[in-house]
Amino acid sequence: MRALDQVLLSGVAGAAIIFGAVPAMAQTAPAEARLDNEIIVTAQKREQGIQDVPISMEVVSGQRLQDLGVNDFQAMSSYVPNVAVQTTAGNDVIYIRGFGSPPSNFSFDQAVSLYVDGIYAGRSRQTQAPFFDIARVEVLRGPQGALFGKNTAAGAISVVSATPTRDFEGSLTGSYDFEYDGFELSGHVSGPISETLSVRLAGRVVDNNGYIRNLATDKKNPQTKQQLVRFTALWEPSPDFDFTARVEYGNQDIEGGITVSDSATAVPNLRQTRFLEDSALGEEGIRGETLNISGTANVQLGDYTLTSITGYSWFDSAMINGFDQTLPGGGVTTNSVYNSYPEKFDQFSQEIRLLSPTGRPLEFIVGAYFDKSDYHLDQFGGFNIDNSALTYFGLLHTFFDQKTESYSVFGQATWNATDALRFIGSLRYTHTKKEATFDGERIYGPFNLRPITQAQGKRKENNVDPSITLQYDINPDVMVYATYGRGSKSGGFVSNTYGTTDATFQYEPERSRNIEGGIRATLGVLTANVSVYDTRFKNLQVSVYNPTISTYQTGNAASAASTGIESTFILRPSRHFDVQASAAYQDIRYIDYPGAACLATQPISACDPANPASIAANNIAGAPLPYVSDWSGSLTAHAWVPLSPSLDLDVTGVVSARSGYFNSDNQDPNFGFQRGYAKVDLRVQLSGPEDRWHVAFVGRNLTNKLTAGSAFRLPFPITDVTRSIHYLEPARSISVEAGVKF
Repeated sequence: MRALDQVLLSGVAGAAIIFGAVPAMAQTAPAEARLDNEIIVTAQKREQGIQDVPISMEVVSGQRLQDLGVNDFQAMSSYVPNVAVQTTAGNDVIYIRGFGSPPSNFSFDQAVSLYVDGIYAGRSRQTQAPFFDIARVEVLRGPQGALFGKNTAAGAISVVSATPTRDFEGSLTGSYDFEYDGFELSGHVSGPISETLSVRLAGRVVDNNGYIRNLATDKKNPQTKQQLVRFTALWEPSPDFDFTARVEYGNQDIEGGITVSDSATAVPNLRQTRFLEDSALGEEGIRGETLNISGTANVQLGDYTLTSITGYSWFDSAMINGFDQTLPGGGVTTNSVYNSYPEKFDQFSQEIRLLSPTGRPLEFIVGAYFDKSDYHLDQFGGFNIDNSALTYFGLLHTFFDQKTESYSVFGQATWNATDALRFIGSLRYTHTKKEATFDGERIYGPFNLRPITQAQGKRKENNVDPSITLQYDINPDVMVYATYGRGSKSGGFVSNTYGTTDATFQYEPERSRNIEGGIRATLGVLTANVSVYDTRFKNLQVSVYNPTISTYQTGNAASAASTGIESTFILRPSRHFDVQASAAYQDIRYIDYPGAACLATQPISACDPANPASIAANNIAGAPLPYVSDWSGSLTAHAWVPLSPSLDLDVTGVVSARSGYFNSDNQDPNFGFQRGYAKVDLRVQLSGPEDRWHVAFVGRNLTNKLTAGSAFRLPFPITDVTRSIHYLEPARSISVEAGVKF
């Protein structure tokens, strides 16, 4: 409790500093996106005002994401404290409150689950552009096992796309980025076909040339070409029935990568140049297609609502990785290491739920969920090595197949004890069945660098995730809540580690427990939301790189805990100016982690990474988790100035910051530590009446702060000189944008 008290005091002090810095000047809020207490969310499977929801959550409107050119979760995380994204060439991973599932084992279910229009999307390839033509993004922090259920041990993100309109409308927006030498074009048309049918067609085209110069090809990396289209139809034949169908297709071709090399013994000096020639597997990059289809039906049964959500998701993706060959101090290595990961996936899901009417002493939601998926992963690993210690020319191929079925039943009941006091209880039971096989072959070269092994397994799991919440309205404008909840994430199989056998093939499910309290207040011109929490994980699933043996160690850590505070304050004393400040602090540590891979700060006498017995005896209890900052936050200021009856000036500035964090698995204090930073975004827009047209300057990361989302050490003799590899996050972006609405 002492730690929690210290966190709370820190948050209060931080709030005081923030408000002390806010200038006393006129402020505005274009109504729907800015007035936080009027935002409608569906975090509890019902439409509610966000200030009425007893969950620590943030909502980012689709308009704000569009205004600031946010197209992925890495960019969005700048505006949501306690949310971070680990950037790699493989699968970017979302962390909430310090917990997420590492990208190195491709078959991991994610501890932070993504839902797009109610459809579970557990793999990052399922949606290439999650923020394309959307209404809002709801970020729910902490376990959400009872209502969302499917692998939400750390939290959930719900993306809600834009819906067809009853009146005809359309838009077309284009932008050109001077730093990336590329353009983006997007638009939509929406309106009625008949009295009962409305449709919406939206499209997006991206063509840019990246932000890192590849000196071997004299091209910028990564060059991105992307085409997306979504068709949505809303059929409302009667007041008691409606059906929404969505079909989305995406095609993406990314040429080049984002790795840059540096020293393995010094603080990195990140740069926007690299040297990488094509490998034996072809040109580095990611190519893929996605298809997502969903249908949502609502039937009114008297005062009750029956909802059915059916989804189908498919993707076919192929990724080729290479690693910058630049050596520290100049020159390039003649050795090359490369790999490729073709993937295929399809998923069918069905959810049915019944909602009771509101305004009664007892309200409830009950439902059932089922999904079935098939996943196939190939791994090609190549080595061209010829130096004083090793000569090896080889190409290995492993293949992994997994079939998954899961079903669950769930319910939530709210007892309105009085007009001000509510008790909310939720429960979900989930059964998961998986089976998988792993095999490998040598395409050419000797066996000595990587063993060829096989494995197969089956597993069945049953998880029960309860939660209970007390919610009390101090007055109509101030609500407090306290909650206890649990979440879980299914176990599974090691998909892409060379040398995997039956003995190392499986890992166990992880479980989380969350205790949380918070306040949501709307006090005139001020909205203030604060929550404190204590979250603990058991059997945390991990996959860490051991550079000494050049492989990943995948399994379960014993336990970890995160304690912290999250806050959001919005000040809007006038129509012409508003300020939003969000901040979070967390203290996260392993409670117990026997058998952990060695940390860089541990001497050989304490942990020898080349000795399996030494690793088995190693315990890093008390160490922080990687990829997690203690502090994170953002400050957004927005001003709207009518210059004339037909011309408006709209300016939005954002400063987002986070404290330093380890971005390498072995927590190396030199190459593997990303120092704290702040990044600045700015949008300046001129627009006509009712925003019928606009032109804008849009800048992201204006100071060009270079940061690495992930790093690891590439050891000798795989490379001529031991060096560090860094995945460089997006650099400065400066765009001019123009758009029309009709």
